[in-house]
Amino acid sequence: MEPTTLQEAIVYFDNPDNCREYLVARRWPNGVECPTCGNKEGIGFLKVQNRWQCRYKHAKRQFSLKTGTIFEESPIGLDKWLLAMWMICNCKNGVSSYEIARDVKVTQKTAWFILQRIRKVMQDESHGGKLGGPDGPEVEVDETYIGGKARNMDASKKVKVMNGRRGGSEHKAIVLGVLERKGNVRTKVIGNTTKTEIRDHVKAHVEVGSQINSDEAGSRWKMEDQFIHEMVNHSAQEYVRDNVHTNGIENFWSLLKRGLNGTYVSVEPFHLFRYVDEQAFRYNNRGPMTDAQRFSYLCRKVVGKRLTYAELTGKEAGYQGAF
Repeated sequence: MEPTTLQEAIVYFDNPDNCREYLVARRWPNGVECPTCGNKEGIGFLKVQNRWQCRYKHAKRQFSLKTGTIFEESPIGLDKWLLAMWMICNCKNGVSSYEIARDVKVTQKTAWFILQRIRKVMQDESHGGKLGGPDGPEVEVDETYIGGKARNMDASKKVKVMNGRRGGSEHKAIVLGVLERKGNVRTKVIGNTTKTEIRDHVKAHVEVGSQINSDEAGSRWKMEDQFIHEMVNHSAQEYVRDNVHTNGIENFWSLLKRGLNGTYVSVEPFHLFRYVDEQAFRYNNRGPMTDAQRFSYLCRKVVGKRLTYAELTGKEAGYQGAF
């Protein structure tokens, strides 16, 4: 019986056969398929090598469950991979590499690499259409700033930061969020809050004719010819006016910062978008989805998400960073 809790997952995935059967059912629901030629007939399982062999002769005719996935070329067993995946997709505030290192018995550096590869799987490229709509739910748009607090800085640096262009926020990373009420959130780490930058993101993810709610900062980029734009003035202590508010996206920012500040403590801007994607995945796959269903969905997404250490650390050509 497949696991439904973390305790059951630890026991269940301790058996290598269970790991293989669980992932095969999600990667190849219609039968094992050769990742090179796509053949499904006459695929033989080589039990001693724990891999399959395609009936046709071609390069890479032998393949394993890890081939073409985030697990490829990893010496770490699937029992440890699956335990780490269960924890990161179901722990509301995330899970640190130190905790994974202690729980699955690997080094902290290995645990960090494992988690970053899992975050690659958590990225949502499809999105599934635009949010809102003329007759759909309201959409909330807001940005937040991620970075060190001025009160924790050296006195000389604190004065310089607090007297800066945005009262201490210009040294921070910026995350823009678009949230459909009772629906999903879409996020992006951006380099600035210019009118063009925010408008491009909103137009890419919100249906024309939707009602958009934002705080007073929305007056810089509002598009009244395309959207119904309502604002609340947080500077004047106005947070709710009838059905106009940004409480939904503010709740998401609270969850994000709780994980960044409490679990991860310090995140480099270079990797910030991965942690934002992680929190967005959990938020977009929240209840009524169970822990087991969320984990199963994550396992179905592992194919084609290869991430090398050179790419992760920015040493491989073609890498696109957070900004």
